[in-house]
Amino acid sequence: MLESLITSKTRVKILFKLFLNSESSGHLRELEKEFKESSNSIRLELNRLVEAGLLTSFPVKNKKVYKANTGHPLYDSINNMLRRIVGIDQLVDRVTSQIGNLDAAYLTGDFAAGHDSDTIELALIGSNLDRQYIDNLVGKTEKIIERKIVYMIFTPEQLTYFLKDHDKLLIWEKEE
Repeated sequence: MLESLITSKTRVKILFKLFLNSESSGHLRELEKEFKESSNSIRLELNRLVEAGLLTSFPVKNKKVYKANTGHPLYDSINNMLRRIVGIDQLVDRVTSQIGNLDAAYLTGDFAAGHDSDTIELALIGSNLDRQYIDNLVGKTEKIIERKIVYMIFTPEQLTYFLKDHDKLLIWEKEE
């Protein structure tokens, strides 16, 4: 869908990688391996996005690392657009309402690492969650967003252990 608006597939990959999760970053060679594209096409797009102010870059050892500029006026709009394309906004609205004592919801897996995927992985943190209701909502949401949704339920302690070495992106948290 985004490819019809932005003709550069490399730019789309960079946007997903760096704007879906504001904590994501990457350097040229890492992105080259991940995207399986030439360093020249990636460098060109990175330079354009830095010049536009959408990305920031900083040195780490002998590498130039790129990250989304969360202070840019368009950051929130781009992030929200990517969430809508992925279907995260609908997923959060549907799954977090009326499922029980939900404390937080995290996106894990490919999307948390900034990669587009056909599967959305969720980590739900809470107690006494209604699995049957969640299954029903997930099934309906999968049809709407046309992506597979896999979820796991954790206590806060289990989440810390399970995701200590994995990417995670907080997408919803209970208001205190």
